[in-house]
Amino acid sequence: MWKQAEKEVKGAADKYLSPWNINKEKGGFRAASFVYGFVFLDNIGFIANMVSMVLYFTLVMHFNLSGGSTTLTNFMGCTFLLSLIGGFISDTYINRFHTCLLFGILEVLGLALVTIQARYKSLQPDSCKIEESSCLKGGISVMFYGSLALLALGSGGVRGALPALGADQFDAKDPKKAEALASYFNYLVLATSAGACIGVTFVVYLSMHVHWYWGFFVATVLSCIAFVVLYIGQPFYRLQVPEDSPLVKVLQVIVVAIKNRKLSLAENSGELHEVSEKESELSADPRIPHTKQFSWLDKAAILRKESKQDPAALTGWTICTVTQVEEVKIITRMLPIIFSTIIMNTCLAQLQTFSVEQGFIMDRFLGSFQIEAPTIPVIPLFFMCILIPLYEYVFVPFARKFTNHPTGITQLQRVGVGLILSVVSMAVAGIVEVKRRNYALDHPGESISIFWLSLQFGIFGIADMFTLVGLLEFFYREAPIKMRSLSTSFTWISLSFGYFLSTIFVNVINSVTKKVTPSKKGWLHGQDLNANNLDLFYWFLAILSCLNFINYLYWANWYKYKTEQVMFEPRAQESVSTSAAFLIKKNDGKAGKE
Repeated sequence: MWKQAEKEVKGAADKYLSPWNINKEKGGFRAASFVYGFVFLDNIGFIANMVSMVLYFTLVMHFNLSGGSTTLTNFMGCTFLLSLIGGFISDTYINRFHTCLLFGILEVLGLALVTIQARYKSLQPDSCKIEESSCLKGGISVMFYGSLALLALGSGGVRGALPALGADQFDAKDPKKAEALASYFNYLVLATSAGACIGVTFVVYLSMHVHWYWGFFVATVLSCIAFVVLYIGQPFYRLQVPEDSPLVKVLQVIVVAIKNRKLSLAENSGELHEVSEKESELSADPRIPHTKQFSWLDKAAILRKESKQDPAALTGWTICTVTQVEEVKIITRMLPIIFSTIIMNTCLAQLQTFSVEQGFIMDRFLGSFQIEAPTIPVIPLFFMCILIPLYEYVFVPFARKFTNHPTGITQLQRVGVGLILSVVSMAVAGIVEVKRRNYALDHPGESISIFWLSLQFGIFGIADMFTLVGLLEFFYREAPIKMRSLSTSFTWISLSFGYFLSTIFVNVINSVTKKVTPSKKGWLHGQDLNANNLDLFYWFLAILSCLNFINYLYWANWYKYKTEQVMFEPRAQESVSTSAAFLIKKNDGKAGKE
């Protein structure tokens, strides 16, 4: 009897409980170190391409100023938007580790094709005088956009699954490991920044001084090594078991709520449909307490009379549990936070496009050494490598004494700090551009030092440190357990929409301003920055960011954090014990009957 009960308990635990509760010897910082190694190596090439590709597009592929900018922002927007696919697949079909490897093949293949096109002159367009954005046509155009599409799909898919894979290593019942989750995200950004420092110096130098294809080739090789490092760590990972599609469950709640829209809600929420405590204890999903927010969704948990008479008709498309409804409410509450950070990422896009183009025509000499324009981000990246450990070991313990919060300040407060700094960064960018343009016009053939750009890059670098880490941790902690890959992809969705919005702003502002300016030319027309009004575009973004911050304050105050009682991990051991007692009692009853 006891052996049978023990066997049933183990089977239930293996089936329903998260793998990190089964494999106690796995996970932790030892497993995460392989994720850090991957992030460090892969981002050497990824970040280098982010900051230098706009020059590759204009100098080699012969795009004009706005064409090169919008092509890069569209590429980056697609990359981060496609992270949704990686997050969805890793939550539903295959685990996060194998999702990373699958999309990694596509990423490396895309990089290889970009390298080949940069290597051979016959695969590049000839220079031409055009009014359109580029000279691309025919097979050259197909290869160019095809390789970028493959690279965007591969890179996006990996980024959709990777943050959650690393975070899973700490999401355990051990309180110390749970507290380490915030540190994990800090170190993840630190590894990214360290890799980016090498990328914007060494890889960019190879691209600009040796040949473009050498920069892409090094990025390809480092990405291959990165995936080998990730693969070697397989024996140490806690890997989740993919289950039913979380998006289907969200859709079920919406569909059933619409079906039941004419039904009246009972005053007592206890009458709504929910799984029993015994069923919940045997499941990986905790019961989430009912909330009054978005009460119209509660109608999805109303049990119809005809369903009571025919229990076989009870499916996910006819009735939903309160927990399932509350999971949809959590995702709904996250949406305003996502949309409130899009403008900041639109500002980020300018630092990777127009600011790099500014730097290309500025004084890039440090003594006798010439600095490449895409290398200037190394200044804020270097400071981030210093500031992140200071934040982790100095600021967090200090702030914790006053706030009693495990991470010093909340995730949404971190995001708010980043949004404020992004406003300052764009305002400074506008001032620097006025100084650069006026000096260039007053002193033909001369320009101010490229180090003036370090002001806007440095301020925004600190802003990104606060916002990126805050969003990643926020979406992972707050999301339902089965949707954590998909939810961390929300951070990349914000980035994606920010890049796409940058493309829209550039095109719309050019179209509008060329109709109202005396010169009949847009703020960002042609290829001559000295004849443009880039400073006005920066100030436009600064004002917009300021208004967006006010909007963010409203939604951040409106948002209610998920209560600690719904967190699964601390209850895991208790659930197993309770389940064991339940099964043993059940077997005792069977034995008595026999």
